[in-house]
Amino acid sequence: MRKKRLFWFLCTLILFVIELLIALFIHDSFVRPYVGDMLVVILIYSFVRIFIPEKFKLLPLAVFLFALATEILQYFDLVSILGVKDNIVLSTIIGTSFDPKDVLCYAAGCIVLGIYELISSSKSPSSPT
Repeated sequence: MRKKRLFWFLCTLILFVIELLIALFIHDSFVRPYVGDMLVVILIYSFVRIFIPEKFKLLPLAVFLFALATEILQYFDLVSILGVKDNIVLSTIIGTSFDPKDVLCYAAGCIVLGIYELISSSKSPSSPT
């Protein structure tokens, strides 16, 4: 159990650093908006797996629903409602604009996670899933 938690912690840390680097240094029209959105759901998944390292086949769906809810809250301008629009860190984490393409990227990332769940469930119990 401890090995699994450590594995997911390291995955979360690596994905967080990648997301941070994308946010700070990549200003293109593909990697930042699309790859970044796909990776963020994988980051959330790996973070949750630190605390729930056992099998949870519906976790990709739960992560997608969370991301979808966040995107819907962006549609209603949550950062303004909360009064944190001027806070760069919070407004970046929450997001400031609704985009249906983001939902497609979240779905793509969660499909990758679903495939991972299927593949890992057919492996031996000693795998870090």
